[in-house]
Amino acid sequence: MSRPVLVFDSGVGGLSVVTALRQQVPGLPLAYVCDNAALPYGTKPDSWLLRRIVDVCVAAVAASDARVLVVACNTASTLALEALRERLAIPVVGTVPAIKPAARLSRSGVIALLATTATVTRPYTDRLIEEFAGHCTVARVAADPLVAQAERWLAGEPLDARVLAECLAPLAAIAKLDTVVLGCTHFPLLRESLASMAPGPVHWIDSGDAIARRVVQVVGEVSQSTVSSGAFLSWATAPDNPGLARAFSGFGFQPPKRLNEAS
Repeated sequence: MSRPVLVFDSGVGGLSVVTALRQQVPGLPLAYVCDNAALPYGTKPDSWLLRRIVDVCVAAVAASDARVLVVACNTASTLALEALRERLAIPVVGTVPAIKPAARLSRSGVIALLATTATVTRPYTDRLIEEFAGHCTVARVAADPLVAQAERWLAGEPLDARVLAECLAPLAAIAKLDTVVLGCTHFPLLRESLASMAPGPVHWIDSGDAIARRVVQVVGEVSQSTVSSGAFLSWATAPDNPGLARAFSGFGFQPPKRLNEAS
């Protein structure tokens, strides 16, 4: 099997990007790493988090012999892309909220960005909105509890409908809303449940397809002869976390090996 594309996230959210990659490039060899020992990222100081992200990704690239690193995390992308590109000799593909395609899709000109507090408050998000959605009204809705819900759901635990309802409640107050940006890679994993509880019909859009298209540009066509018939490798900083192996198995990955982020 050829060298894989390594997908990195703080937790299981990057598995939504794995889905998009497999839809666009079915034969692409993949590997996955999550820094679940430090989850959630949104509560950590930026300076500490920057060092942590670089250490984990450098160690994971070495362990996997990856040919491309996909940073499938908005928080990590806004903080660490430049530092990762300086440290790594392979291409690094980042993640940003899908503000640009949402602005093109919206007919009413009213968009909601559903994301973590870290993403909705970052200057990077301000610049995205100014550059690509200056003609739209963009409401920012922090929904941090959805991260834990996605982690629980993939681990086989039931969703808490009350938590989902509370996170979506601000959308009901946004007049003429027709498009919601899922600005955290965890959130598309809950798309069906979120759509069923939304206050009205809206378009849901995320960054998965755009990331997959960028990866295709970087790696080119993939020969089916490069694909392994077995499950792909994965790593985690806390691999013994209950439910993690179950979540990875559902997406075709082997149970995670322990990654020493200081290696």
